[in-house]
Parts: sequence; C-alpha cells; structure tokens
Amino acid sequence: MEQIDTLKNGYKIIQDSESFQFGIDAILLADFAAGEVKNGDAVIDLGTGTGIIPLLMEKRCEDLKDAKFTGLEIQKASADMAARSVKLNDLENRISIVNGDIKNLEFARHSFNIVTCNPPYMICEHGEQNKFDAKSIARHEVLCTLEDVIAAADYLLAPHGKFFMIHRPFRLPEIFSSLEKHKMEMKRMRLIHPFADKEPNMVMIEARKNAKRRLSIESPLIVRNDDGEYTAEIRQIYSD
Repeated sequence: MEQIDTLKNGYKIIQDSESFQFGIDAILLADFAAGEVKNGDAVIDLGTGTGIIPLLMEKRCEDLKDAKFTGLEIQKASADMAARSVKLNDLENRISIVNGDIKNLEFARHSFNIVTCNPPYMICEHGEQNKFDAKSIARHEVLCTLEDVIAAADYLLAPHGKFFMIHRPFRLPEIFSSLEKHKMEMKRMRLIHPFADKEPNMVMIEARKNAKRRLSIESPLIVRNDDGEYTAEIRQIYSD
C-alpha cells in the first residue's frame, strides 16, 4: 500500500509499505557524498528505488543551482513512485528519474561527475529469496552484481569523476579488485559500526577515476549508544 512520508528535510517521498523502503544506509550514503558535489555537477544514483538519495542530496545541495540529479531504477513501480515524489516536491527542474537497467545504459559515456549507489549487498547464495520480489531485488544480486555496478560507474563517470557506494565490509576484497579493473582508485573509506563494541556491518567508499593511489580511512561511524539510542553524529546526519 502506498504512503507519503515526510523526510526530516521537509520533502515528501512516496513509498509502498508492503515493498522495500529506504533505510539508514541510504541516508548515510547521501550524507557521505553530498559534500563533494560542486555547482554544475551532474549526479546520478544507480538503483535509486523510490528516489531517496537524489531527494536527500538535492536538498543538501540546494544552493548549487546548476547541479542536476538523476535517479536510475530498473523496477517500473519504484521508478514511478520516485518520479511522482519528484513532482510532489516541485523538483522536476533539478531531479530526473529514469526507468532503466545499469547493464544497458542509455546515457552518453562520461556524462556524469558523480555516481552514487546503494546496491544489493548479498550474492544470490546468501539466504532464500523470491527472485522477482521487490525486497529480494533490493537486497540480493538478482538483477545486477557488484561488478555490474562498478562497470556502470566506470562508463558514466567523466575523467576524475567520483563514485560513492555503501556496502558490506566482507566484500571489500571484491570491491578493491573491481575498482582496480576499471581504473578507479579508492580515495576515502569509512566503516560503520552498529555499536562501539561491535564489528562494522557497513562501509562507505569514495573512488575516483584515473586518480593517484592514496587511501584515507576516516574515523569509524558509530550508529547507536549503549542504551540503543542514536549517537549525536547520527542524529546530526538525520537533522541535516
């Protein structure tokens, strides 16, 4: 069933309560990437779902009047909700939603300065899933793989363009290998811990095309305090 939710930034987003809804990973990735957007940049979010990352990044970059945002989504129903959310917030001149496949891109090569992606984390062998269920498509590599995502970023990014992704730490070896294959260098990495005393369960990366090999590892991001409440940094990210 469709519902309209109001984000902390005041924008509204249409979601289906019975389908996949955005989580904290999308919010963290949007915050991680938004500060790197410059005026005039073309930004694309791969597998945008109902458009949460473009909506969050556009608001963070509202002073950059010439920055443009695109969301690419393969599932027609999700792309339709994303497009209606854009219209609901009167952002048609800033955000475009495209129903399409990252494995069959219809954009010009090197036409974006920034690519973001919150991809499916799990390979198909992990857990049971209905391959055509919206939640499974969002969580498992049913319609695209990690390699597909990085290959698409390689195709879309302009020289020295930036790629931002959130993923699972256990897949970092694959991420490094695929980035190297596509001549992208990891420049920034931040591990996300559910609690200070727990091992990280997510990692955010920034990679750049044709860059020198130098990696900066940022301080860990802790999601919750011992009492289960969000940390001050997470609360700040949500309020932004």
